[in-house]
Amino acid sequence: MASLARLSRKALTSSLSSHRHLLSRALATEAAVKATKSSPPPAQSITECPDRVKWDYRGQRQIIPLGQWLPKIAVDAYVAPNVVLAGQVNVLDGSSVWNGAVLRGDLNKLTVGFCSNVQEKCVVHAAWSSPTGLPAETMIERFVTVGAYCLLRSCTIEPECIIGQNSILMEGSLVETQSILEAGSVLPPGRRIPTGELWAGNPAKFVRKLTHEETLEIPKLAVAINDLSKEYFNEFLPYSTVYLEVEKLVKSHGISI
Repeated sequence: MASLARLSRKALTSSLSSHRHLLSRALATEAAVKATKSSPPPAQSITECPDRVKWDYRGQRQIIPLGQWLPKIAVDAYVAPNVVLAGQVNVLDGSSVWNGAVLRGDLNKLTVGFCSNVQEKCVVHAAWSSPTGLPAETMIERFVTVGAYCLLRSCTIEPECIIGQNSILMEGSLVETQSILEAGSVLPPGRRIPTGELWAGNPAKFVRKLTHEETLEIPKLAVAINDLSKEYFNEFLPYSTVYLEVEKLVKSHGISI
């Protein structure tokens, strides 16, 4: 009789435990279903196409090709990082284009000649055609210094000239060799400055003839600015020259790498 009671008690205990286990599984399943219904669906992962072109829109583009025309820069020419060259622009050997200048060769050709310089914030562009019948392209020949904030449009500047800052040269104007245009001057369309003369004013007018010593100083100024541009040019090597300062600092502190 005692053994029968033990067997019935054991069977009752096992059945209760199995029912309790089934009940807990059912409650867990019901809670999981409710949680799934209330929570938002998981976000789908987007795989980027490997053929997509990656553009960096954070900075301004320096070289802008237009159609078949691509700006050309000589190996030893210095063009500042924030200069914009567009279209038919040719920057020749030893020349320099300084910070903030814009050379826009969308309508016609622009050329910066050997050892010439276009300084800060200048705007150089060209028209389709010139009213004087001269070439409408803008030509800056060798050993020419164009001061800051100048505007040049479809003009020709022959070798060894100085264009003062804030000057404007309009369509078809011509500055002949070894001439100087004073700062803030405006050269109207089709106006010509003869060789060896100093002009100034708005509109620009003849002031005087240049002395022989003054004409000798014109190319020297262009060469001096060219030498200065080399100091800037060295900082834009593939690795710059900052590593020299780092090596000097490491050596002074006795740090071993």
